[in-house]
Amino acid sequence: MFRHLFCVGLLLSVAWAEAPFYLSSRQLAGGVHHQRHLELLAGNTVGYNAYVLQAIDKVQASAPDGGGYFIGVKAVPAESPIGYGLRLLGAPLLTPPRTTSYCSGSSYTVLIEALNAIFPGRQLDARRLELMRMQEPDGGRREDRVKAWGWWNADGYGSQFCLVQYLGLGEEVAPRDALPGDFVNISWKSGLGHSVVFLGYSRNTRDEPQVSFFSSQASTKGLADHTVSAETIADVKFVRLTYPERLFTFEPGPVREQVIKDHLDF
Repeated sequence: MFRHLFCVGLLLSVAWAEAPFYLSSRQLAGGVHHQRHLELLAGNTVGYNAYVLQAIDKVQASAPDGGGYFIGVKAVPAESPIGYGLRLLGAPLLTPPRTTSYCSGSSYTVLIEALNAIFPGRQLDARRLELMRMQEPDGGRREDRVKAWGWWNADGYGSQFCLVQYLGLGEEVAPRDALPGDFVNISWKSGLGHSVVFLGYSRNTRDEPQVSFFSSQASTKGLADHTVSAETIADVKFVRLTYPERLFTFEPGPVREQVIKDHLDF
């Protein structure tokens, strides 16, 4: 309750950070599995992002040691996007087949928990709830590009496909203007990609740029903060939760997968 009231206050008097936002040494010292994102970062964000930070703390609390990372579409039991029984406004979205997680599952879970914090006591109609679910009614895997989670989990800029195009709950943000609590898809120069929640930029001891984020990754054995060299990143797409109230009225929008790539050019 205290954290919810704290977030509401932040929405009324928020401190805008100069762009681009660089993390302080104190903000970088929390450790990989800490649950202080709201405390450390809320003063440097805007709008509903404080709820996203609160949600990160809740998701991390579900697995204080990370909980493990696993991907395996054909594994038995199947991969699990997140390792706990996720609910949206009291209604189940996922009965996890495993206690592990993977990147897009962790970032989508943060979105859901942010919506839970923004709208306590509200309910969602059955049709829209089905569009948000992470499993088919029989407990089977919801495939990529099927409904909200399927678009979030799709290859490429899944958080943009889902939050901006399919749901209409968010907007794109330029990399230079990104703030803690924004969602971002990263494409690596080595191939493949990562779905994460942005925490901030920083520079290492050699003054080389870095990007810090929350997600689930193999290198941290599941849910954790992680920092990478900006030199490893080919392109990015940032989005921000800006119209959460549309959750109750959205009609699924058409999704165009050809999205302009953004680059970390500063």
